[in-house]
Amino acid sequence: MFKFLKDKLKSAISKISEGVEKEGKVEEKIVEKPAEEPKEQKGFFAKIKEKIVGKEEKHPEEKEKLIEEKKKDETTETKHIHPEHKKEEKQKESEHTEIKKEEHKIKKPEEKLVHKTEAREIPKVAQREEVKELAKKHEEPEKIAEDKSEKIINEEPTKTAEPGKKGFFATIKEKIITTKINAQQFESLFWELELALMENNVAVEVIEKIKYDLKEQLVEKPIRRTKVEDTIQDTLKSSIESLFESSNFNLTEEIKNKTEKPYVIAFFGINGSGKTTSIAKIANMLKEKNISCVLAAGDTFRAASIEQLQLHADKIGVKLIKHTYGSDPAAVAFDAIKHAKSKDIDAVLIDTAGRMHSNENLLAEMKKIIRVAKPDLKIFVGESITGNDCVEQAKTFNESVGIDGIILAKADIDEKGGAAVSVSYITKKPILYLGVGQEYKDLQKFDSEFIMKNLGLA
Repeated sequence: MFKFLKDKLKSAISKISEGVEKEGKVEEKIVEKPAEEPKEQKGFFAKIKEKIVGKEEKHPEEKEKLIEEKKKDETTETKHIHPEHKKEEKQKESEHTEIKKEEHKIKKPEEKLVHKTEAREIPKVAQREEVKELAKKHEEPEKIAEDKSEKIINEEPTKTAEPGKKGFFATIKEKIITTKINAQQFESLFWELELALMENNVAVEVIEKIKYDLKEQLVEKPIRRTKVEDTIQDTLKSSIESLFESSNFNLTEEIKNKTEKPYVIAFFGINGSGKTTSIAKIANMLKEKNISCVLAAGDTFRAASIEQLQLHADKIGVKLIKHTYGSDPAAVAFDAIKHAKSKDIDAVLIDTAGRMHSNENLLAEMKKIIRVAKPDLKIFVGESITGNDCVEQAKTFNESVGIDGIILAKADIDEKGGAAVSVSYITKKPILYLGVGQEYKDLQKFDSEFIMKNLGLA
């Protein structure tokens, strides 16, 4: 069902999406900054090495001068020292020598550390402990300062973006991953889809409506580059779904709920549209749901029309009210309703002669049937495969008698689907049933999801 239209829509959607991706303009381009090289983090021993070596390299001469000056001071002082203070001086000298020895001891592992770190050797445990103690003395004030700065940084309140406002990079990112097309680009791209719809007998009014919906969603609207085809398909799906008049109509419930029997249904349509077969399918459906009905052979014009309906009535097991050929169809409808009232029958199904929607005399006859029978439901039966012709017929019948619903016969062999997509939107009347085969059971209640699946849009 609807194979041609399904294939054409699929092809058109893919071509439009390709065109949108090619012709879509990007307003801004993001320039990627070269990634900054991470700063080399110095290890614990590297820091100590740097401090020890740095100090030794910076002040070797100053140290020698200080030592020489101290020696001079000591020699001059010893000349004038009082004998009583000699013991104290000796004690100081011994303490001084001990301090020097300690410094010498500490200095040796430092030198070894410098040498060995350059040669990538691991120092001994004892040396490492002494070096750590020395490093602590040098690093303690620095660590305190660093800790304070870290606390200050961590205590700073994090700034949150104002709700509803996008950041600079978020805006640029959105523009990079999305695309836009203008009205002129849309017109050239839509032509592919427009042609596909026209080839499959979709009404011009419907094409214009689909075009308008797509334009609203696509033109100058940011579309994600990876979702172009999905966006077009979703928009097309929602547009086509809106073409169908929503209806919660339930025929069996309507018949049961009518207080004054019978419930009268009149069927209209042109010659060969499947009207008589559709009447037989409805009669079979009602019988299966324990609703009694009678048929009225109102087509007194077409040869063998009465015999055809009689054959269906016999197979289903329902009564047929008929007159001779050339009789007044309104009189046949009147007799059928009278019979139904006398026998307490639930429904009357009136067949009428097929007539072209352009024949004014036959349309006037149809209006007479309506005046006499006063049907509760007027159904237009159209041949789905006729496409735009079916739509025009439904439009004219609706203007003449005011139809209440539509049955699309032969929908199972309709490869194009133009009538199914268009007829409800043009007439503003719901599609009630689809004829999907030759058997009596082949009458399917209309469901828009079923149409969307057959169009490849579900």
